[in-house]
Amino acid sequence: MRAMNLSQRENYKWWVFAAVALGTLTSVINNGSVIVAVPTIAQHFGTDLSTVQWVVIAEGLTVSALLLPMGRLSDIVGRKQVYVAGLIIFIVAAALAGMSPNIAALIVFKGMQGIGAAMTQGTGLAMVTSVFPASERGKGIGTHASVVGTGGVIGPVAGGFLVVALGWRWVFFINIWMGLLTMIAVLIIIDSRAFRADTRVRTYDLLGAVLSSAALLTFLLAVTNGARTGWLSPTIVTAGIMFVILAAVFIWWQGRSPSPMLDLGLFKNRVFALGVATGFISFLGVTSVRFLLPFFLQAALGYSPGQVGLVMVPNAISRIIMGPLSGLLSDRYGYRMFNVAGLLLAASGLFVFSTVNESSSLAVILIGVVLQSSGSGMFQSPNNSSIFGAADPSKHGIVAALVNLTRNSANVTGVAVATAIVTAVMASQGFDANIDEVIESGKETGMLGAFNSGLHIAYLIMGSLLVVGALASLFKGRDRREVPESETPSTSKKASS
Repeated sequence: MRAMNLSQRENYKWWVFAAVALGTLTSVINNGSVIVAVPTIAQHFGTDLSTVQWVVIAEGLTVSALLLPMGRLSDIVGRKQVYVAGLIIFIVAAALAGMSPNIAALIVFKGMQGIGAAMTQGTGLAMVTSVFPASERGKGIGTHASVVGTGGVIGPVAGGFLVVALGWRWVFFINIWMGLLTMIAVLIIIDSRAFRADTRVRTYDLLGAVLSSAALLTFLLAVTNGARTGWLSPTIVTAGIMFVILAAVFIWWQGRSPSPMLDLGLFKNRVFALGVATGFISFLGVTSVRFLLPFFLQAALGYSPGQVGLVMVPNAISRIIMGPLSGLLSDRYGYRMFNVAGLLLAASGLFVFSTVNESSSLAVILIGVVLQSSGSGMFQSPNNSSIFGAADPSKHGIVAALVNLTRNSANVTGVAVATAIVTAVMASQGFDANIDEVIESGKETGMLGAFNSGLHIAYLIMGSLLVVGALASLFKGRDRREVPESETPSTSKKASS
């Protein structure tokens, strides 16, 4: 069936959504399955944790550094073209990663895979928002969020099965087949004419791309290494200074570039600026739960890694349900109430976690998980919808990249901040051990009590940040469903067809 025929159908938006959803599932399952395979990979190559962690970090850093450049590139040359090129790179890198002869090669190929992932992540959501009319944008984004949640459930399970049944290399080989399936769907379904490039701008801001990538890479390397080398160490301080300089030069250049990579004028819109800021805050809270809670469950309650995984399943299920539901309702009632209520609900979950200890019941833990994840799911889809609604459709590629960058950078920052808080509290009580040693020696040495104290403070701080985000959402500006001035009637009709 030809793309031209599909594009003229009334339900074409759902065909496009299905093609993009396959790519999203591939990316999310890839991330979840690799994390499960990391211990086996370390044993196979005889390497330590500090080295094998770069199998995960290399891809994450590459994706974060290249999201903005790739998102802007899709606005200029066309979203389908960039998406397909990203799939090709992703597939080739997956094959090379699966055949890696040593750990260094595997890390390099995972970084290469991050290039392809940045190209697909920076354009996939943009295609979804472009093909759905403004009156249904929340529904489209919310349903996309449920796909992410589904991948979050499937990834670890699939990874565990592949490692046991076929070996760790199949965690990468499976990406080849999923990537090829996605490419076939995209080539058949997506009509390039429905996602034309912005013909008004044909010049790519190469200097802006280099500056933004360098600034983000410097920042993320600093926050991922700060806890280990010391936040006041010469290396981290130098990286911090370099980040400030690079960010300042980037902002200066964007104001003078004839074709800026990131239109800073977007941040003059209160809805857009506060949407991005509160989105970052929201993911800080999500990450703190995802990172700290498994340590607590294993150390304080004695759960096995498999049991921890089951406890975290309601987190994904809540997001699968709340993402599309809140997105659909926000199309009808506006985004403000869902932004405020979602962040307050997520904050209440974090406050529940700030009270747990070794005598806490599983019911209390699950209440905290459901409250936090439901609130997060309620917030994110309407918030993303408001961000896209505040921007010209011709810029949705860079906006999609910025939304994904906000999530990725907040995830990295959240881990760093949570670790810094907990280790600082433990150090103040006389424990200098690394946080992961809590699982083995906490109960015997009193380390568990120190860890719990740090965990309580971390969750209180993160919960308080979410409350601040909820208050900020009250001032986002107008909250009514309307077609943006930049979206002409013909454009709206085309998107819905």
